[in-house]
Amino acid sequence: MTGPAEGGPPAGPTDTDWAAAVAAVRGLPATARVLLICHVNPDGDALGSMLGFGLGLRRLGVRQLQATFPGPPEVPEPFRWLPGSELLVAQDDAYPDPDLVICFDAASESRLGDLVGRLDKAGAALVLDHHASNTGFGTIQLVDPHAAATSVVALGLLDRLEVALDAEIAAGLYVALSTDTGSFRFEATTPAVHEMAARLLATGIRPGEISRQVFDTRPFGAVRLFGEVMGRARLEPAAAAGRGLVWTYATREDLARHDQPAYVLEALIDSVRCTAEADVSCVVKQSGDAEWAVSLRSKGAVDVSRVAMALGGGGHRFAAGFTGRGAVDEVVERIRVELPGALLAA
Repeated sequence: MTGPAEGGPPAGPTDTDWAAAVAAVRGLPATARVLLICHVNPDGDALGSMLGFGLGLRRLGVRQLQATFPGPPEVPEPFRWLPGSELLVAQDDAYPDPDLVICFDAASESRLGDLVGRLDKAGAALVLDHHASNTGFGTIQLVDPHAAATSVVALGLLDRLEVALDAEIAAGLYVALSTDTGSFRFEATTPAVHEMAARLLATGIRPGEISRQVFDTRPFGAVRLFGEVMGRARLEPAAAAGRGLVWTYATREDLARHDQPAYVLEALIDSVRCTAEADVSCVVKQSGDAEWAVSLRSKGAVDVSRVAMALGGGGHRFAAGFTGRGAVDEVVERIRVELPGALLAA
């Protein structure tokens, strides 16, 4: 992977990087064990890219193939229908010393949790990602910070491996692309994104049905939970040098009271970020005792990846996150302090 330009993100994979990735896959013996890993608390891009690519490997003849992610082996309800889900195994059941590890949508080794040791035990570790904050881990990096989703990188490798798209592969890649572009509403939605979507749709997948399952379906308990958490949202117009901050939080007690799993809160940021008076939006979700998973979004005035990286996390200019510790007010105060330094030039 080409190193970062002065003050900027890495330029993206070189021809040498692509060739090394192709050789790593093409050179696998028939008995090779391949382990696919995506980040903790997987989202649509992580799961869709991983499973779509896994099905592509199956088409290449890879038979000893597993997919996994750190933590409890619970796939969020909106993604349980994804083709390739049969490849998923719990982290404790994953190959202990695979011949090849392929990581998806993880900007750092810390996002791999207890599975990080598999990288050292593998014959090679291939990283597919699109985060500018990627730390450059693994033996082969395909990291393109200009890509709208990791699925863009995954499709690029499948094309170079001469794997023909079918509807099952396309379904995963389309879910990944549509989730990371906010149903094609975010700034990352370029002509190339629509061209890729057109390729995927040409396989016969049904975008309306996919969107309904991924974006427009949630249990009534989650609807009630969202209402309660939104009711405690706070607007701070003076934050971020007057660009504004809106934030709210959810506890484990909230989830238990409404009998909901933690992943339902991932969609909550979309309801918060529509606040007209704030450029920056934030949802703080309790993940442990005095531990919080923080989601940050910006409409364009603030580079929230700078905020997240300063606080131990990472992401993109307009979508980022980190793990906060302490009381909710302490976590939010740390965000407030970093916001002025993350302003983008007008």
